[in-house]
Amino acid sequence: MPANIVVGTQWGDEGKGKIIDTLASKAEVVVRSQGGNNAGHTVVNNGQVYKLHLIPSGILYPNTLCLIGAGVVLDPKDFTGELKSLEERGISTANLKIDPRAHVVMPWHIALDGLSETFRGNMDIGTTKRGIGPTYMDKYERSGIRVYDLIHPEVFAEKVKSTGKLKNKIITEVFGGEAFDLDKVISEYTEYGKIIAKYVDDVSVLTYEASKENKTILFEGAQATLLDIDFGTYPYVTSSHPLSAGVCVGSGVGPKVISNIIGVAKAYTTRVGKGPFPTELNDETGETIRNKGGEFGTTTGRPRRTGWFDAVIVRHSVRVNGLDSLAVNKLDTLSGLDTLKVCVAYKKPDGTVTNYFPPTLEELEGCEPVYEEFEGFNEDISKCRTFDELPQACKKYIERLEEICDCKISMVGVGPDRTQILER
Repeated sequence: MPANIVVGTQWGDEGKGKIIDTLASKAEVVVRSQGGNNAGHTVVNNGQVYKLHLIPSGILYPNTLCLIGAGVVLDPKDFTGELKSLEERGISTANLKIDPRAHVVMPWHIALDGLSETFRGNMDIGTTKRGIGPTYMDKYERSGIRVYDLIHPEVFAEKVKSTGKLKNKIITEVFGGEAFDLDKVISEYTEYGKIIAKYVDDVSVLTYEASKENKTILFEGAQATLLDIDFGTYPYVTSSHPLSAGVCVGSGVGPKVISNIIGVAKAYTTRVGKGPFPTELNDETGETIRNKGGEFGTTTGRPRRTGWFDAVIVRHSVRVNGLDSLAVNKLDTLSGLDTLKVCVAYKKPDGTVTNYFPPTLEELEGCEPVYEEFEGFNEDISKCRTFDELPQACKKYIERLEEICDCKISMVGVGPDRTQILER
């Protein structure tokens, strides 16, 4: 049976949630492998809108096993709030499991995230200030607190006292912030631990067993390729590996388990926060795309920067993820534009043209997009239910994207609902 990975191919917010939900409806196991509550998946299911941050999309299906892997950083406060919200809407969380090796986002991580951003001034990275980076820093410094610690009160209290003492010193003496009352932290988070305890299990083993039993597995990605700590637009990146390879590390399975890797893109490009953006549209067209596409962050509400489809970026994602196919969302957003543009290459400051995404921020900043133009369309395509029903201009656009990106486009999104995904 298939084991599918879904990854973002741009700067995130590509509509992975919809594609994931479509595949989750057919999956027996859904696994989240990295990131934290800085991610946001908006899923429209049976007319209901669900905004998920930590819990896998498979939670909407009562018979689906949902797993949160060791590579995820878990904010217990946000997680328990998400649990409560789902349960209040009649969604069972009985089939949810969390790996004990997952690291815990503590309140000082959130504080340090905000304080360090303020300290950077105009050199800030543009983080969500949810403590994700500082948690991963502690993980790799080998001083972090894990879910296992959280659900064992005596172990947890000891680690909070030792780690928290150091964090308070940094917060107060380096940044001039306010120290945390460690006893209050222990009391509050111990209660979260009591709620979380029943969900803890070895996700690596559960995933392996599911694979051996030939169950259909879906690995849902958070963030996107250009936010990868190594292969994204560093330093304006996340603190983990949203690539397909990161899925194996974060969930504790070998690469041979994976049978299919699907990349998700928008029919245009967006990003949040700072950093170079070659195809960015700071004009009326960009504003039209933003408003029509509802380009505001699920997690933060921040307006997203908008631009034309960048095939250089997507080809980079095809290569580093080993994509088998692409899903292109929000084609309907482009309706009403007379002309569509696609970036097919970059022109460098020395006048040479490259087809490859530059490895450094400094090189990218000097690049200008080389465009191909396409006829636009005015039709409302949101009611189309097959690819053949699309206007000819839409078909030509998608078919050309497939050629330029050197990857089969297997799905086209023409609206937010699962029924608005056209399979090819």
